[in-house]
Amino acid sequence: MDPEVVVRAYYDAIDAHDYETFAGLFAPDVVHYRPDRTIEGRDTLVSFMRDDRPNKETRHELSHIAENGGTTVAEGRLLDADGDVLFAFEDDFSITDGQITEIRTRTR
Repeated sequence: MDPEVVVRAYYDAIDAHDYETFAGLFAPDVVHYRPDRTIEGRDTLVSFMRDDRPNKETRHELSHIAENGGTTVAEGRLLDADGDVLFAFEDDFSITDGQITEIRTRTR
């Protein structure tokens, strides 16, 4: 699967609370490096996004997706339920055989 398609599916699944589709995007040993924590493993990542993230009523607004040396970089803003900007982000995705193996999140 094309890396850009995988990345767009990642945000679509989070925003739709479609955790079955979300889980299918990851390698079992995925690692997500976030500013506030590191999450290791598909089941742990899905559980965090479904049950433990601070604000689940958000929407990702993407402004740019590009390939950069084997990494797919997505930039955008996270919006709350009212459409207000919570913060800007950059996510760097490593994707192998159509599955996300690593995400590095930076926020501004």
